[in-house]
Amino acid sequence: MTIMEIAAQLGEAIKEDSRIKTLNRCREAYDNDADLAQYMTEYNVQQKALADQFAAADRDQVVIDQIQHRIDELYNLISTAPAFVALNAAQEAVNAFMNEVNEEITYHITGERPCTHDCSTCGGCGHAH
Repeated sequence: MTIMEIAAQLGEAIKEDSRIKTLNRCREAYDNDADLAQYMTEYNVQQKALADQFAAADRDQVVIDQIQHRIDELYNLISTAPAFVALNAAQEAVNAFMNEVNEEITYHITGERPCTHDCSTCGGCGHAH
């Protein structure tokens, strides 16, 4: 069996992990959240409007403040939306899982566990703590 065949098998196994499945469900919910999509679209439009105001020769600070206020409101609506929060949490779980997989592969290549920045686990790697 070649390394690429083993990698394909690993990829298929990873795809079946519950964390990947959760991420896919969360991504679908995020993509199908109409309110969130509307907030994101308006957020992007407001960001462009703010950039245009900053680029204008005759800046209007009142308009800039109003746009910034709306951007802040939209940011809050987006960042607290359940679909957004769930997607971020699922992505963090997958990132941690993939780091574990990569660390395990690295261990089997090098014979050494990656440094956890806690020198008691690796016998002293020289990090300044």
